[in-house]
Order: sequence, then structure tokens, then C-alpha cells
Amino acid sequence: MTERSTIFQALRQQPQVDVLIIGGGVNGVGTFRDLALQGVRVLLVEKGDFCGGASAASSHMLHGGIRYLENGEFRLVREALHERNRLLQNAPHYAKPLPTAIPIFRWWSGLLNAPLKFLNLLNKPSERGGVVIKLGLMMYDAFTGRQQTMPFHRLIGRDESLTKYPNLNRDIVCTAEYYDAWMPYPERLCLEMILDAEAASQHAYALNYAPMVGGSGSTVVIRDVIGGGEITVTPRVVINAAGPWIDFVNGTIQRSTRMIGGTKGSHLILDHPELLAATNGHEIFFENADGRIVLICPYLDRVMVGTTDIRIDDPDQALCTEDEIDYMLTLVKRVFPTIMVSRSQIVFTFCGVRPLPATDASRTGSISRDHSIETLDATSERPYPVHALVGGKWTTFRAFSEQAADTVLKTLDVRRQTGTEALPIGGGMTYPRDAQGQTLWLERLQKKAELPLDHLRTLFERYGTRAEAIAQFMSAANDQPLAALPDYTQREILFLTAYEKVESTSDILLRRSLIGMMGHASRAAVEEVAALVGQAKGWTPAQIAADVTLTVTILNQRHGLNL
Repeated sequence: MTERSTIFQALRQQPQVDVLIIGGGVNGVGTFRDLALQGVRVLLVEKGDFCGGASAASSHMLHGGIRYLENGEFRLVREALHERNRLLQNAPHYAKPLPTAIPIFRWWSGLLNAPLKFLNLLNKPSERGGVVIKLGLMMYDAFTGRQQTMPFHRLIGRDESLTKYPNLNRDIVCTAEYYDAWMPYPERLCLEMILDAEAASQHAYALNYAPMVGGSGSTVVIRDVIGGGEITVTPRVVINAAGPWIDFVNGTIQRSTRMIGGTKGSHLILDHPELLAATNGHEIFFENADGRIVLICPYLDRVMVGTTDIRIDDPDQALCTEDEIDYMLTLVKRVFPTIMVSRSQIVFTFCGVRPLPATDASRTGSISRDHSIETLDATSERPYPVHALVGGKWTTFRAFSEQAADTVLKTLDVRRQTGTEALPIGGGMTYPRDAQGQTLWLERLQKKAELPLDHLRTLFERYGTRAEAIAQFMSAANDQPLAALPDYTQREILFLTAYEKVESTSDILLRRSLIGMMGHASRAAVEEVAALVGQAKGWTPAQIAADVTLTVTILNQRHGLNL
């Protein structure tokens, strides 16, 4: 990891950069990693913490998007499925196979609607029946048939479905089962790509809490929120990867645009053992009564429910509302009518804005999830081009990043040196693939770190093979569990703070771990973690207290807690 102070010092000494990337979500981070591997001098700046906006607020799915088929987006689905399979190979610690079930209530419904949507002759929701879903899943399988990374789909009759899912709505005619993938730690996936990029190149710099605040002529001004002050850099190319904030960034660098027409999506995390058991380990992916595609998904020992799709102009105003909570609690009854869900079982809420392209489409669900690069050519007043990364989805970030990097390399007249198709990410490097290999890996680590095997397994589940560096750090001095979070230790928190670009307790609770999302961020936990972060960063008691107040405010206002 390159230290923050070192980066600012290097930029003050040499303010010229080949590429400035504005935005630390997955598209910006993926492009940063790709360009770092090509040896260009690249700076990524993010106004908050890395992966703290739209990229943190997805449904955590890695999927082809079966519903995109009826919009005729075959290229997108094919690309997404291939990229999903690449992530399963390159990031096995954070990309996991996900068995998925679709409850089906009609056999023939939607058979005519699907081709009409494909021909743009219909733009309204309609129930998808068993035949339409079967045809879609056959295409889904065909797109990845040669890879055959996961089992093909199958339709299951009503009786077998109700045996497998006893709480399922008895009005079903069958269920469809297939495999996609999910990512429990998307924020860490971004963070590890940043660390990999900086390790690969001494000319790659990534800064969080460093917003771009202005541009004049050939220069761009970056503010240091943590240390104070500003620096001015001179880029040859700018990548606008600000997601739903793309138009705001363009306006700051001298050009008003309307590229983004975002919609917000909210999710709930529930502590609900009965609902968790009812899913039988499957994501339940279905069509709500209003035609909206929604999901109920096992999330470790919790359940994720989502999502909404509401137009919004200002992404900074995106919060999960009471009406959205009502909507998501109600949708559970569509497939599990006997299971009661209440607000008391919500342990966490989150909301983000999808960076969809601006459109006049009347139905948000019909807006394409594909990606594109919109270019603002260099002018006499602004002598660098701006390439805006519009749209996209988590699953396709690598392909989109490669496209963006190739666009930049062409502008810079630099030849590509390497690709990222088969490049492992962070703790996915040298990852043992089977249970026996994982046990041997853990036993070897135990001899080095001398920590209990169960604890090492927990670290391995959290960090993949990066657990080795963390375990050795933990065993290098006296360590003890946190009083409020006994699954974590003091030196584990100290490691994250020292080596993972942590600038706030909220970074630890919300993006370097699942402490917040799993509902474990009590007031005592916030204070205990803040004390350790403050110790690592040399904060005064007043700074620690201020950070506790800020973290509690974020958890309460943005994530529905009451600390």
C-alpha cells in the first residue's frame, strides 16, 4: 500500500499525470488497475471512501441478467455470463456460486409479451410464465455452454418444489432452478484491486477522501479532506467514473451534460432465521405483483430483501424510505405468505443510485444496464479529453474497464502490455480450490502464525489468502478479542487500519468488514473500534470522539440504525 502522505508528496513534486480517474467505484477501480498494469502514471481520486457509493449498494449479485433477454440485450447477457465465470475463477474468495430459484405461477403467461418487448412494441410489465422462463434459461445456458462452470437449469414440478420449499406459496405451478453467483464483500473486492494496482506499479496512486473540486485550463484541483489543503494536477486524459455523479463532475470541469438518468434501489438486511431456512440456501428471484423483479437472498446468517427502482436526480439524497421498507416487507408475502416479517427484524438498510444512461423511457425496468463511454473532446479551454463511463453493472466491470483502458491507451499512444482476463485479485491469488487444499493451506499457516485453526479459518473466509499476512501480523504481538465484537481482535483492526487505506471508523465497519451490514455495529462496538483506529493513526481523544459521532450519524441516518 502506498501511504497517503507519500502520494501527496509525489504529486506535489510531479503534478503531471497521464490519466486522472475521478471516482472510486468498481468501474473506476477496475480501470485504475488495468492502466497500472500498463505502466502509465495514473491517479484515482474518490470524494469519500472507495466503493462507498453505487458500487456498495448493489444487490451483491454477479449474474447475466436473464430478464435482459426480453429486451434483446443478448450481447450484454453473454458478456455478463462470461465475466461472471471469470470472477469465480479470479476472485474465488469473494465470488461465490449462488443457486437460484424462480417461483412460477403460470405456464403460458407472457409468451406473446416477450417478443413484443423485444420488438419495442410493448413497454409495460407482464407476468412471465413457465414457458417464457424456460426459453430464457435455455439461452442462458447456451451462452456459457462451453465453459460449463456451473450446472445447467432445470424446472421442478409443484409437488417437489413444495417439498423442497415447504413455506412457498402453494399457488405455484413449478419452480425453475439455475446458478448465478454473488459477492459477500464487494467493497473489499474493490479495495484489493487498488492494493494490487499500487503493488504492480510505482506510478499508480489511489486517494480516498480526495474530491475533485475544480478545473481551470489544463489543471484539476484535488482537495485533501483528511490532511487539509489542495493540490493541482495536470492530466493528459481524464476518466469520469463518478457513476451517478458523472454529470456533477462534468459540470465542475467546465461542461454541462445530461448523461445519467439514475434510479435508486434500496435493500433490507433481516435477522430472520425462519425466512433464512425457507430459502433452503437459494436466492429466491421472482416477479412481484407490480412486475418489478425482486429477490430474497441468504446473506451468511442474515437475509437480504430488495430492491426498489425509483427515479432520482441527486444521488446524495438517496436514502431508504419508509414507503420502500413497506414495499420490501410486503413482497415477501408474494412467495412466502405464511412467514411474518416486521420492522423489528431489520438490522441494516442501504440505498444507492444506479448510474443508468439518461432516457425518456417510461418504465425504469426497461432502461438498459449496458455500458458505454461518452467522450468530451479536448478543447482550447480544456486541453484534455474526458471519457465518461456511463452505465454498467458489477458483473461486467472488468470488460468495461478494459474497454476504458484501451480508449485511454489509444489516446496516449501506448501499447497494451498485459490483460486482466485471468488475473487473480487480492486474496484470490494461490487460492486453494477444494476442501482438502484449504485444510492443508490453513495447517501450514498455523505453523507460521500459531493461532487456533478455527480462527484462521474465519480469517480465510473473510480475506482469502490475504489471511496469511493478517494472521502473521496478529501473532507478532499480544492480541485479544474485542469486548463488543469477539469475532474480531484488536490487531486485526489495527492491520486493516494500517494497511488498507482506512481513514475513519466507518471505513472499517461498512467497507473493510461486514460488521455494519450484519447488524453488529453497536454503540460499544463503534467506540471500541474507533479507539483502535485512533491508536493506529495517532489521533487525540477529541479526534476519536468526533469520529465516533460521525460514524454513529452515518449508521443512523443512512442505514436505519438507532445507536
